[in-house]
Amino acid sequence: MSRFRTRTRPPVALALPALLAVAFLLLPLIGILTRTQWSELGEHLTSPGVVEALRLSAVVSLWALGLSLVLGVPLAWLLARVPFKGKALVRSLVLLPMVLPPTVGGVALLLGFGRRGLLGPWLEGTFGITLPFHTSGAVVAATFVAMPFLVISLEGALGGLKQSYEETAASLGASPVRVFFTVTLPMVAPGLIAGAALTWARALGEFGATITFAGNLPGTTQTLPLQVYLLLQDQPEAATSVSLLLLAVAMGVLIALRGRWTGTPADRKAAELPPVAEEPAPTAAAGPAAPAKLAEPAEPAEPAEPTAPDASGAAPRDGGRWPLHATVTGFNRLTLDAEPGTTIAVVGENGAGKTTLLRALLGLTPRAHAELRLGDTDVTALPPHKRQVAWVPQDGALFPHLSALANTAYGLRARRVPRAEARARAQAWLDRLGVGHLAHRKPAQLSGGQAQRVALARALAARPRLLLLDEPLAALDQTTRARVRHTLRTHLAEFGGVCLIVTHDPVEAVSLADRVLVLADGQTLQDAPPVEVTRHPRSPWVARMLGRNAWQGTASEGGLALAAGGRLVLAEELPDGVPALAIIAPEAVSVHRERPAGSPRNVWPGTVREITALGSRLRVLIGSAEAPDLVAEITPDAAAELGLADGVRVWTSVKATEITLVRL
Repeated sequence: MSRFRTRTRPPVALALPALLAVAFLLLPLIGILTRTQWSELGEHLTSPGVVEALRLSAVVSLWALGLSLVLGVPLAWLLARVPFKGKALVRSLVLLPMVLPPTVGGVALLLGFGRRGLLGPWLEGTFGITLPFHTSGAVVAATFVAMPFLVISLEGALGGLKQSYEETAASLGASPVRVFFTVTLPMVAPGLIAGAALTWARALGEFGATITFAGNLPGTTQTLPLQVYLLLQDQPEAATSVSLLLLAVAMGVLIALRGRWTGTPADRKAAELPPVAEEPAPTAAAGPAAPAKLAEPAEPAEPAEPTAPDASGAAPRDGGRWPLHATVTGFNRLTLDAEPGTTIAVVGENGAGKTTLLRALLGLTPRAHAELRLGDTDVTALPPHKRQVAWVPQDGALFPHLSALANTAYGLRARRVPRAEARARAQAWLDRLGVGHLAHRKPAQLSGGQAQRVALARALAARPRLLLLDEPLAALDQTTRARVRHTLRTHLAEFGGVCLIVTHDPVEAVSLADRVLVLADGQTLQDAPPVEVTRHPRSPWVARMLGRNAWQGTASEGGLALAAGGRLVLAEELPDGVPALAIIAPEAVSVHRERPAGSPRNVWPGTVREITALGSRLRVLIGSAEAPDLVAEITPDAAAELGLADGVRVWTSVKATEITLVRL
């Protein structure tokens, strides 16, 4: 790869106006620099009038910044997080002071807060507060024109923050206020700091609204920009020196902001320490993922942890065992019952309602409503942070500004467990999941598998009654996935609540779950043990997920008329008109170069479209004009003997006795 970048010569028609624009912006600044009397600069800046104006400007700008933070931060959060009617109007009101002429803004303030304004007489008569021609009036004027910079900057930062962080914090037991101050604000700190700096700089330089609303009284409202205005009349050299000071402050703010506050805390610190390499799990055997098998033997579980306190720190009710009953309405329409210790894999096509189901159980979506009972407690009317339902989203949503230990202790601290005890219990969970030595690392310094184990430790440490995992292993490589899957299976075996796992991986569905819940259009299509779902899937999508061929059709004349065209001869007879799903295992499909003779009654010509490796075998996708696409599984030796390659014409056959029929 060339180390030189290709340079494109800009067209003259664009380059010339651009250079003129730069000159137009630069020339006034050069004028200040060249006309400054450098030998008299110190004398000008230390004169009593300038010092007093500088002091007053600092007081006014800092008070304006404080008011902007108190009022602007909640307003930015409201605009970024809460949908409501009239939001566009409110945002326009925020932007209005930025485009309004400052003197017009001052007139508006007079008519609103002046002695004859709408609110002024009440403020003066009730509280004795007079804003015009007073330092407080200068503060109000500066806040009016400067606060929009803070609101806009912070709203943009909040809009770029994934809500999964805040939702995860709520699922761990943190109240909305605690989430705001411990998760939201720290993560949008760059935008907040940038907005605060711009707000302060704008307040420091305010002129028009101040002189119109607060007047130009020395020592009371005469800020530094107003001092410059007065000096221009009698001492232009001093006015230039003071202008240079304001110019230096403005440039200092811009230089400080340049590239420094443009990312999350994790972005700035990610390069400090390299991610720690994955270490082999102590008991899990690493290796390539294998196809889903029936009735995988359970592995011995680790000794159970002593019963932990509940949200208040007292012994948990229900004996630490929490059955689940949920009735979900809305987009999802189903009833779910499960005994303590049950793990349910939720599968289905995209849009089937899997994530909506989880969010309904959390109380985080208007699309579906869940009447939810956990143990003896009906939590339907409770907000998410009081339900004791922990959620692990697909990306883990570890808080980037907290260490692994602080992340894991977050739910305990949210439930008012003492700090020392929370950190001790968090460290114990990290140790159990094999990442205890990474306790003081930030999420950006962890590998994918390590971060996912920390996310699981955080959820389990919070002692939830219901655990929701949304594709927790999807982002991991195969080897790491096998290790984390083993760790998760071990700890779910001793979990006293119910766990729902959304997954597209058949290995996860079979090895982790006691039941498989198949969703289609928000409804239950099948809810059965993994063995039953594997042998008799009621959904073509699930059958394909499990690696089977699935052909849908209608029974007629001793066979199955396929919905995609063609006919399938069956050993099992169904009444005519009954819809059914024909399941054909890939290993039951025979591949030939010539039309086979003998007993097979289902024979089709086709063309090899794709060959992929699966462990020690090959999967061959064969397309045909007489039947739906078919996947066959053969050995590499057989493929070599047949001379298979993409585009090769072949014949496929399936015995009628090798077809499993599932009524729909």
